[in-house]
Amino acid sequence: MKKKTTKHWWQTGIIYQIYIRSFKDSNEDGIGDIRGVIQQLDYLTWLGIDAIWLTPFYPSPMKDFGYDISDYKGIHPLFGEMGDFEDLVKEVHKRDLKLIVDFVPNHTSDEHPWFKESRSSRSSPKRDWYYWCDANEKGGPPNNWKSVFGGSAWEWDSTTKQYYYHAFLKEQPDCNWRNPEVQKEMQKIMRFWMDKGVDGFRVDVMWHMMKDARWRNNPPNPDYKKGMPEFDQVLPLYSTDQPEVHEVVGIMRRTIDEYKDKVLIGEMYLPVENVVDYYGEDNQGAHLPGNFQLLLLPWDARTIALEIDKYESSLPPEAWPNWVLSNHDRPRLYNRIGKEQIRVAALLLLTLRGTPTLYYGDEIGMHNVEIPKNDIQDPQGKMSGGQSRDPQRTPMQWDSSANAGFSKAEPWLPIADDYAQVNVEKQKEATESLLQFYKKLLALRKKEPALNQGLYAPVHAHGNLLAYVRETESRRLLVVLNLGNKNARFTPQTIAVKGEVLLSTNPGDEGKKIKNSISIKKNEGMIIRLES
Repeated sequence: MKKKTTKHWWQTGIIYQIYIRSFKDSNEDGIGDIRGVIQQLDYLTWLGIDAIWLTPFYPSPMKDFGYDISDYKGIHPLFGEMGDFEDLVKEVHKRDLKLIVDFVPNHTSDEHPWFKESRSSRSSPKRDWYYWCDANEKGGPPNNWKSVFGGSAWEWDSTTKQYYYHAFLKEQPDCNWRNPEVQKEMQKIMRFWMDKGVDGFRVDVMWHMMKDARWRNNPPNPDYKKGMPEFDQVLPLYSTDQPEVHEVVGIMRRTIDEYKDKVLIGEMYLPVENVVDYYGEDNQGAHLPGNFQLLLLPWDARTIALEIDKYESSLPPEAWPNWVLSNHDRPRLYNRIGKEQIRVAALLLLTLRGTPTLYYGDEIGMHNVEIPKNDIQDPQGKMSGGQSRDPQRTPMQWDSSANAGFSKAEPWLPIADDYAQVNVEKQKEATESLLQFYKKLLALRKKEPALNQGLYAPVHAHGNLLAYVRETESRRLLVVLNLGNKNARFTPQTIAVKGEVLLSTNPGDEGKKIKNSISIKKNEGMIIRLES
């Protein structure tokens, strides 16, 4: 008899990303905070999610909205105080939820005490905690590496007459992870938060955390075109995704393994064949190296099916997949694929094998909000050719009251014009709303082992139709998705189809008996229980 294995919470559960500045404001300053998150935990429980991923709340000059940290063990006053965070942990766990926090170990703020000490003199004991290099022979930067936010990735320090490296803003100097002291301090930080009760970390820009020791120039990008971000002028072959990075990931994994059932998630924008390396040897790397393919691919059935198969076939034995359709760095799903397809997208995300991450507001169909050029706050949006991330970070739309119930003060970013119709309160009351569809789909995913831990098998990808099976030894579910706006008929050639529609984006089709072929409407997706 085949041995049954028990899945971890981070394998069967659903993660919900909260961009803290924009979720809920509890103190009327126009910015979301920790108490605001606590206020909305019952909503998240009602919705059916299992874990919260919280973006940075640490002390910071806010040059990059919290991803420039000046104290890894504190709480920025904008978001509350340590007592608020401790209450959040208690309230999350009281509801049988899990709490994942952002960990930003690649770089600090230039106002962090470590960096202040490091730049004080060349003989500083923390000099080697960051990357310092002499100018090149002509007096310029050591190499041609570009900052993600534009310009050179090297900043001249007039006091010590050397350059320091920053992959992002000049106010975000990169930490030298080759230094054992840096490794030890970062491990202490992880233990500090796990001692507070957090259930895991989402590691920011994990693939950036090691750089070429010889500082070789990156090759020019042959596909670069005018108008593209300056960062894309060169291919970051020596400044990211270095072989030694896996040693660093292993250090973090061993640290969290000192505690019971924690999760390590990595952010990485890499091809699938590189992503899977971050599981590590014998799966001793990240539990969930971020798979962002669905964020980047065209909304095309055959393209998506091929990428799913590439990913599934590349995974090491026992490695667990994960999927993301939206996040704080990419345009809203609504804007990428259109209003008509967002239910189909929800079905895709929540029926593929692996752990799904939802982005706040997608469950009610929030869209990008246009920000006037002079009002852009995102540093990436201010760079040459850069795309602002402000539009997908606007406040959560809770109800039809002023400022969508997010705050009684003017929000830090504008609210969508349609908030009076597109909000949680209104959609809770409407039985066929997008929010109610998400709730029903999440409940089905929890109930069905075939969906939350079963095997995956491709069935069909042609035209606008994508179909696959999720199965356990006792249950087989067929997922059929129409990614187009024309009705279609699907007659599978490789499997016998006889069963009943359990759930559909078109409620009228639920309960329908299916035999041999399937009539599927435009913009429709369905889950069919197959008879044995």
